[in-house]
Amino acid sequence: MIHLFSPITLRTVTFRNRIAVSPMCQYSSIDGYANDWHLVHLGSRATGGAGLVIAEATAVSPEGRITPNDLGLWDDTHIAKLKEITHFIHSQGAIAGIQLAHAGRKASHQSPWKGGQQLSLTNGGWETLAPSAFPFKESDLPPIALDISAIAKLINDFALATKRALNAGFQVVEIHAAHGYLIHEFLSPLSNNRNDEYGGCFENRIRFLVEVTKAVRLNWPESLPLFVRISASDWVEGGWDIEESVKLAAVLKEMGVDLIDCSSGGAVAHQKIALGPGYQVAFSTRVRQETGIATGAVGLITTATQAEEIIASGKADIVLIARESLRDPHFPLHAAKELGAEIKWPVQYERAK
Repeated sequence: MIHLFSPITLRTVTFRNRIAVSPMCQYSSIDGYANDWHLVHLGSRATGGAGLVIAEATAVSPEGRITPNDLGLWDDTHIAKLKEITHFIHSQGAIAGIQLAHAGRKASHQSPWKGGQQLSLTNGGWETLAPSAFPFKESDLPPIALDISAIAKLINDFALATKRALNAGFQVVEIHAAHGYLIHEFLSPLSNNRNDEYGGCFENRIRFLVEVTKAVRLNWPESLPLFVRISASDWVEGGWDIEESVKLAAVLKEMGVDLIDCSSGGAVAHQKIALGPGYQVAFSTRVRQETGIATGAVGLITTATQAEEIIASGKADIVLIARESLRDPHFPLHAAKELGAEIKWPVQYERAK
């Protein structure tokens, strides 16, 4: 049995294998709209054999974009092109997912290939939002500290974006609570120094994510799975850590979250991460073992044998492939060949099988 190519069912959705294409920002939208780049990028991963294809971090409000070129879902007019994309993904036997996000204090930046610097208010930028009014980098403009009414609006933004995701045909929603973006900024004591009900103790720091999760779950059908991506560790002394991640996962499991996508880092600029193959897999293993919730492993997973070992040994329920998928959109087809698994190819490609 090749475990990587065994199906997995979450709620009523069955994924044909354990390979997911991780959400990866393309910085190729105008005013939040998807276009043919997104259709080809995401569609090619579906023809490439992945079980799940997750669209990039998609802003629930304009000020939640990392860059002016981020995908968005804050308006009903964003739905039409996304529906075309999900229809194609599903026609190829994959499941279409979308990651809903707000960049918080890391918003209003140039695209990476334009330098990645924060945009000024006079150069196409906008005021950023965060739990506390201090910037990610000393050179950045301080964000606006959210008041209670602004927090309530953001929770509603996530709820409305969830409804639009359903109308667009997605079958998985992932809440982005990682990489130093808004929700993670509430979780980490390195970016949250509030003294109200959203700051201080663990229960207060997770409150915003808990309320977002509740709103999303209420607007997402019971029949469809909900994921949450977390940074399981800030990699900084005194920051968010794996112990708090395990506690959080247990809370989210009780709220109807089906899978924890275990990434790490991003909270602060001075983090020190020792990179290596599968360097984050231990996080997904521990969350899975200690809470019983399904997990996804991500981070320098680049070979078929590596991915198979992760699933076969129970370290995670799915693997999320990012950069390797950019290098090879057909990674699952090639992995199946390497591992000796028989999987269906697109009929248009069968002569090359």
